[in-house]
Amino acid sequence: MPNTYTQLLFHVVFSTKNRQRTLPDGHRDLLYRYIWGIHKNLNCHLYRIGGIDDHVHILTATPTTLALSDYVKEIKIGSSRWLKEQVEFARFEGWQDGYGAFTASFDGKDALIEYIKGQAEHHRTESLLDEYRRLLRENGITFDERYLS
Repeated sequence: MPNTYTQLLFHVVFSTKNRQRTLPDGHRDLLYRYIWGIHKNLNCHLYRIGGIDDHVHILTATPTTLALSDYVKEIKIGSSRWLKEQVEFARFEGWQDGYGAFTASFDGKDALIEYIKGQAEHHRTESLLDEYRRLLRENGITFDERYLS
């Protein structure tokens, strides 16, 4: 579309089914490369992907023609199929239902990239659930605690 300019950055977080630790260190880069390929096919820009053994953080820019829910669906379905075929991820059962998605400012992009890069260090002091609650609160999202467990 001529004369349409956007910068739509999203910080997306989702976890493994039942938050099982099924994304072993040393093999996650394979998963990240696969998800990067999905991004290319969707015409999205992947700024950063990271996480630990039970969840993934993605900072991405999506085109206006792609609904966020469709983006997450494509990432989760495509990567789940692939993961289940890989011997390195033999214990992976699937992704948990739902996800968190937060808008990000272009000015804050570099700090968010560093945050995602530092996930292993970060989770030495904050659990995934505490992190997720904090992200929801910081972004003004009302949530029901029953659906976080």
